[in-house]
Amino acid sequence: MIRPNLPPRGFALLISGDRPGHKAASVLVLLLLAALAVAPFLFPGTRALAAAVRICIFVVLAASYDILLGYTGIVSFAHTVFFALGAYGVAIPLANGWTSWGAVLIGILAGVLVAMAVAACIGVLSLRVRALFFSMITLAVASFAQLLATQWRGLTGGEDGLTFPVPRILTPAFRLLSEPLFGVRVDGRVVGYYMVFAISVVLFLLMLRVVNSPFGRVLQAIRENPFRAEALGYRIVVYRTLAGVIAAAIAAIAGSLMALLSRYTGPEATLSFGVMVDILLMVVIGGMGTLYGPALGAAVIVLAQYYLQPGLQAAADLLAGLPVLPQLFQPDRWLLWLGVLFILIVYFFPSGIVGSLRRARR
Repeated sequence: MIRPNLPPRGFALLISGDRPGHKAASVLVLLLLAALAVAPFLFPGTRALAAAVRICIFVVLAASYDILLGYTGIVSFAHTVFFALGAYGVAIPLANGWTSWGAVLIGILAGVLVAMAVAACIGVLSLRVRALFFSMITLAVASFAQLLATQWRGLTGGEDGLTFPVPRILTPAFRLLSEPLFGVRVDGRVVGYYMVFAISVVLFLLMLRVVNSPFGRVLQAIRENPFRAEALGYRIVVYRTLAGVIAAAIAAIAGSLMALLSRYTGPEATLSFGVMVDILLMVVIGGMGTLYGPALGAAVIVLAQYYLQPGLQAAADLLAGLPVLPQLFQPDRWLLWLGVLFILIVYFFPSGIVGSLRRARR
């Protein structure tokens, strides 16, 4: 008996009918969601909370980039520009003494609008050229933005960046509860974390809705065969530009959240090429064109950045007295081991973690 294709309901409706596609991928995604939901209580400590916040933010940032790279087939190196616009949009009013939530919301809105305008300009002026030339144009835009942020000291703080106060509810001095909850003080850092977590979940569900809508299907058709899509009547420059605008707006919100929680922003933190490489690695490791993949990739990269060095130090201490091995596990060589980890993931999961699991299921 053939079952009719019914519209998604319940949980399937919440995720727009887009499941991870494999039991192992579903388990990994659910474990990540559960760990992030209880991170302040399951992993107490400043370092663990900072890692959890960064994972939430980079899940959104990497997934927004996957709308361009995985779903539309656009290779852009300017995604950090939109991330930085959101961060500076919040930082500039707060650094100038406007510490109310109204100033925060105005800063977020300003950053998002400027990011959308810049993305629209880049799309309209550059997406008509070949893919390679478009990538070079976005690289030039990113380099110019980094130079501008470094040199415009009066507005951006230059290379030192901007350090600023935030609303009291986000500071460690704020206490939501007078007594600890499960042994953890519910202060402003915990409140800020759950604010970021909730916004990240909402943005991720929104992106799932976008890529599984008719608009998202057109983006995938353009990725597979732009000439056929254009022959069918779709204006590919318009659709690619709209995809860039949506991705830019979400990246700007991620940048605003990063600035709020760290109370700092600067060119090295938001505009450096290292940040762009991290985003690319997250998408490639997790699996392009899945959204769930970049979420898992963000967790892998951030956890490696925070805990690979201490893990290598523990291994070196454990192997002390043996020849060669303690030197191999020196924490200064953590980038080498990160490269090895990346090579192994690409070798065993050539389409990324989620992409390879989906192919295996088929």
